[in-house]
Amino acid sequence: MFPTSPTLSGLLWKIPWRLSAPRKARQRFRLKQVDSVIEAVRASGVETKSLNVALALPKEHEMPARDKYTVFSPKSRGYRKGIHKVPKWTRITQRVNPRGF
Repeated sequence: MFPTSPTLSGLLWKIPWRLSAPRKARQRFRLKQVDSVIEAVRASGVETKSLNVALALPKEHEMPARDKYTVFSPKSRGYRKGIHKVPKWTRITQRVNPRGF
């Protein structure tokens, strides 16, 4: 019996090296949905500390493409890596990245 790739070298991750156009569109759509929820909560008149933090974040149309699709990573060449390589990248905010990288 010959060993298969996963058996030979562990789990074989199949993460593409860049985001496809449909995945980028879904990322923009998610960011726009978050913006609409923040606006709806602000319009309802509720004032909380977390809402003030959320209002300070840039909106989807104000973000450069580099911040939409990549995140800061001190271990990566160029200090950026694709957002799809971050665990649970659809659940956490990545809108604020260190400037200058």
